[in-house]
Amino acid sequence: MNHTHHTHASHGTGTAAPGAAAEISHGDTAVTGGAIYTCPMHPQIRQDHPGTCPICGMTLEPVMPSLEDDDNPELASFTRRFWWTLPLTVVVTALAMFGHQLGWFGMATQSWIELVLSLPVVLWAGWPFFVRGAQSVIHRSPNMWTLIGLGTGAAFAYSVVATVAPGVFPDSFVSMGRVAVYFEAAAVIISLTLLGQMLELKARSQTSAAIKSLLGLVPKTARRIQSDGTEEDVPLTHVHVGDSLRVRPGEKVPVDGVVTEGSSAVDESMLTGEPLPVSKRPGDKLIGATLNTSGALVMRSERVGAQTMLSQIVQMVAQAQRSKAPMQRMADQVAGWFVMAVVAIAVLTFFGWGFFGPQPSWVYGLINAVAVLIIACPCALGLATPMSIMVATGKAAGQGILFRDAAAIEHLRKVDVLIVDKTGTLTAGKPAFDRAVPAAGFSADEVLRLAASLDQGSEHPLAEAIVSAARERGLSLDKPESFESASGIGVSGRVAGRALALGNTALMAQAGVAVDTLLSQAEALRAEGASVMHLAVDGQLAGLLAVADPVKASTPEALAALKAAGLRVIMATGDGQTTAKAVAARLGIDEVHGEVKPADKLVLVKRLQGEGHVVAMAGDGINDAPALAQADVGIAMGTGTDVAMNSAQITLVKGDLRGIAQARIISQATIANMKQNLGFAFIYNALGVPLAAGLLYPFTGWLLSPMIAALAMSLSSVSVISNALRLRAQRLRPNA
Repeated sequence: MNHTHHTHASHGTGTAAPGAAAEISHGDTAVTGGAIYTCPMHPQIRQDHPGTCPICGMTLEPVMPSLEDDDNPELASFTRRFWWTLPLTVVVTALAMFGHQLGWFGMATQSWIELVLSLPVVLWAGWPFFVRGAQSVIHRSPNMWTLIGLGTGAAFAYSVVATVAPGVFPDSFVSMGRVAVYFEAAAVIISLTLLGQMLELKARSQTSAAIKSLLGLVPKTARRIQSDGTEEDVPLTHVHVGDSLRVRPGEKVPVDGVVTEGSSAVDESMLTGEPLPVSKRPGDKLIGATLNTSGALVMRSERVGAQTMLSQIVQMVAQAQRSKAPMQRMADQVAGWFVMAVVAIAVLTFFGWGFFGPQPSWVYGLINAVAVLIIACPCALGLATPMSIMVATGKAAGQGILFRDAAAIEHLRKVDVLIVDKTGTLTAGKPAFDRAVPAAGFSADEVLRLAASLDQGSEHPLAEAIVSAARERGLSLDKPESFESASGIGVSGRVAGRALALGNTALMAQAGVAVDTLLSQAEALRAEGASVMHLAVDGQLAGLLAVADPVKASTPEALAALKAAGLRVIMATGDGQTTAKAVAARLGIDEVHGEVKPADKLVLVKRLQGEGHVVAMAGDGINDAPALAQADVGIAMGTGTDVAMNSAQITLVKGDLRGIAQARIISQATIANMKQNLGFAFIYNALGVPLAAGLLYPFTGWLLSPMIAALAMSLSSVSVISNALRLRAQRLRPNA
């Protein structure tokens, strides 16, 4: 038994678990201090060892996963049980349906064969379900496991008695030479339940994949400079506040700190969303796990371990994933009442037949009570939702929309607010050449050609955008005769005998070049969100070059479709206010939040949820991960980071926002289909349970025979499956 304890620190606790809270130690990124396990559906359940939830029976999972938790032992166990016993289930089912037609052996012998074949399915493969069913009774928390345990247990026990001691049953129960048995019902329910559990555990493992992706970004070692000037590589866990660390070109910054020597451009896009590398000089802050692109830096560490920005994002993602209001809670409550009702009907049936039925009345009572439990076993009910989900996810995947779980499909249709990141979501997320503005005596092509010729020696992403644009236009580039990078402000050199300088206003001032003649044009380009560089030739201003992050071609159409569907669209970006407002104005977005950190996006989502809105968040970066996890529906761009995709419930493979409107249509159709399926399943139970209880016996003489039960079960499941498959044929398009 699980020694489960409840705490009051479940919903909205701090970033780490209380008590044996998980501190993320870098290096091997193990969770220290002992792992805490919790239920995804009932976060108030917390314990220091694996087990199952006493409320709903779900498998508990670590609050904070580690990179070492690669294998899920329960998934491996269920997979093994399913595949080893599936052939037995298939054979038992085939015998039950066609055995009497084949006539290979007597029906009494067939019952023994079915017993032997179904024994491992029920007692070995189904054992975890009986344990959960028993726990639900002990904890007085009836759920679907109670019903599955009772139904399959009753079907199997009754069938064993019918096979081993058929003489205890009245003659009216003998059909085709044997007392009817339900081995195939018990085996099929267990195999279907195992399959459902496997699919669920695989889907749930993806929630921890977001955190593992983040943990995987952290470098394993840092290069520490000792007091005597020597250097050594040390594990990240050995880095302390105040240590001097060297970060070479192409390496990741190990921890948060400040630059003490050198200069470089650092790519912070994965954390801030800024598409352009940020120049770093002594005194500038560095964020752990960001990428040093060009120059060498020496830094002083300021925040290590769980204090770094990346660790805080990890903790925010973990908490947001845990604090969701689970869709299953209502299903648990309904299942609880359903279980109580079925058990009550079975008990009433037993005593009703025992006291008032024909002789042998108590045998009739036992058989009909068992029949109630068997027919109430949620076979069609179990198929109703997963079938719709499987068909819908398959259909959506064909259109480049990946749903990670049923909750995403459930919630998307209710969304009324969409928060969108800018970089990589509304825009391409990669700098591209916008235009060249020539000064007097130069042409735009000449300005681009000269700048690209000089930039061939640079590895900066802005330089790459300029060189690529020149080559696309077929401009012939000269090889630079000399090249020098002026840290953080630009580059200079000689091309075809002319002295060139390309960079910001600081470089122009250093070179004594006046920029007044194109000042208004430069300001206008910056207001549009572009990065502006000045080109000087032989000490004179030759022109401006603008590099910007272009809006995706599909974005305007996507936003129009979303607004037409009644969604309120808000832009939240780590970019500066000027750039954010420029892009928003171009796209007709009224609400803009610029210069927002990952925690600010998370606060924005929570605030809107607190106002009663159902919030979707669309983003592509690590900086979006906490908000993606907290939102009712997180939507990641397939062109973005793995962390964003793992934190989100929906991934748009092509990074095309038009997929959101399409996914919403699929969500609406799927939920409607699910409700129809549940209707079929409940009608089946509503008709089947009274028949099993023998309510029609006084009027018709009908009792539940194996043939009727098998036919009813089959028809119910077939109706659910065929209705779900209708989704495949439906034309689901926005505004269609």
